[in-house]
Amino acid sequence: MVQFSTLVIVSLLVAFYGGTFLISLRIGKKQENADGFMTAGNKLGFGVSAASMTATWIWASSMYASATSGYTYGISGPIHYGLWGALMILFIYPFGQRIRKVAPKAHTLAEVMYARHGRSSQLMLAGSNIVGSLISLMSNFLAGGLLIALLSPFNFIQGVFIVALGVLLYTLWSGFRASVLTDFVQLIGMLGAVAVLVPFIFFAAGFPAAFEPGAGNLTAEQGNFFSSVAFFEQGAPYIAAVLAYAIGNQTIAQRLFAVREDLIKPTFITATVGYGATVIGVGMLGVLALYLGIEPMDGDVNNLIPQMAASYLPGILLAVFFVMIIGALSSTADSDLAALSSIVMTDVYGQAVAGKANANPRRMLLIGRVTMIVATAAAISLASLQLSILDLLVFVGALWGALVFPVIASFYWGKVTNKAFTVSVLVALAAFLPVRFSWVPMDGMFGILSDIVAVVGIGVVLGLMTFGFFGLKIAQIVGGLAIVLSAPFAIGFLHDYPTLSGSLVAYAVSTVVCYAMSVNQRETFDFELIKQRTGDFDDDELPAVGASGK
Repeated sequence: MVQFSTLVIVSLLVAFYGGTFLISLRIGKKQENADGFMTAGNKLGFGVSAASMTATWIWASSMYASATSGYTYGISGPIHYGLWGALMILFIYPFGQRIRKVAPKAHTLAEVMYARHGRSSQLMLAGSNIVGSLISLMSNFLAGGLLIALLSPFNFIQGVFIVALGVLLYTLWSGFRASVLTDFVQLIGMLGAVAVLVPFIFFAAGFPAAFEPGAGNLTAEQGNFFSSVAFFEQGAPYIAAVLAYAIGNQTIAQRLFAVREDLIKPTFITATVGYGATVIGVGMLGVLALYLGIEPMDGDVNNLIPQMAASYLPGILLAVFFVMIIGALSSTADSDLAALSSIVMTDVYGQAVAGKANANPRRMLLIGRVTMIVATAAAISLASLQLSILDLLVFVGALWGALVFPVIASFYWGKVTNKAFTVSVLVALAAFLPVRFSWVPMDGMFGILSDIVAVVGIGVVLGLMTFGFFGLKIAQIVGGLAIVLSAPFAIGFLHDYPTLSGSLVAYAVSTVVCYAMSVNQRETFDFELIKQRTGDFDDDELPAVGASGK
């Protein structure tokens, strides 16, 4: 395998992070504005917004996880990973249009939940996003550390530190604006590199001739494009997981609040296509490694992509590959830092500590930058654990499934209360954890009960997907048919797939509990109040959350 010298790797890193830092310097403002630091004034254009959305969703971890899926499940693995992830971006935009309509100048989804419900709902959404963004940040630093350790004389921990400090260097300066504008540059390079590098590796490895003798390395399920194992262990859990990511993730919400309202639809459609093509293409390197009988270095499947690149690319193209992966992980890591800083600035200081009317924008900027430093230190510590990236992504997405229905319902249905939101999420989490981790025996009646609830979850997931595009009546029909048609096949075996069943149980329980606690409420919420309770922190004339109409 090709490996770079210390001088070459340092030169590449200095060129990349130095260039992104120069971009952030050019867009920085002497008198920085807290709202601009978080949402760039709510007026981003189509090109920057679409590129940023695509680059944020295409992160190094998604490339590594797609290759892991291909290596584990065969040719259908990257399809399940990339296709469903792409469609989830598409499913965001109808909900996004509604969210922007009721909260045109919000900074975080948790801020909107505070305006809609109150403190507990806000803290649940903010807390889940802090955990999710830290895990995302950690997995990107992990991917960078593994890459640098494999291709240079530096070790893993040194690689993690280099990537973390590089991302922090340019994001700290201009916050969200630095993230979106560097995303644009990083995405252009990333797409060009993928278009060249993936085909080159395939042909250098002997494609297509290598596939015929390599077929013997595959199991029957890996060789079957319609593998049920691949669907139930990868495809179906990921459908549920990425829907939760789409609705609950602050990095997505931040771009939703930043883009011009009339450009939401084209932005997310463009990101759908860009993400799907890129991630599926890179994931096929895992399929190639499976056919070639390659064993992941040190037994770690996270090494597959850099290992394939180092084995088949000449030095100059390997340098391009290195910059591509560093750009991919940096484009998401800076988004996580911007998201975390916005949550702490808005939901912790701006709402819980100072209050909307008394928040000091200058102090908010300081708090946001300190948050980035603390988050970087925490993510470096977590990255040293070297956990499986694919497992982390699916777990966090499944965990967020408990929030999806209460969040969506809160933007459309005036009867949802703070108590219904809070209780439904807590009960769903209590149901999710024992199913996901098999804390109780899943055979016998408990397994059947879990399957019945999970079947309801199937209806909820498909119903929610339909609702955004076609409205409530068609969503109810689709959800009901999904339950009736899947029940005879799913009940009795679905509990054998704990990742999938745990996620579906979370969806089902949160939906049923939230609906049951809300349907008989007589008072309905006036959504116009959200516009008044959220917005720029320069505006002091905002009614208190406890005002009439809560």
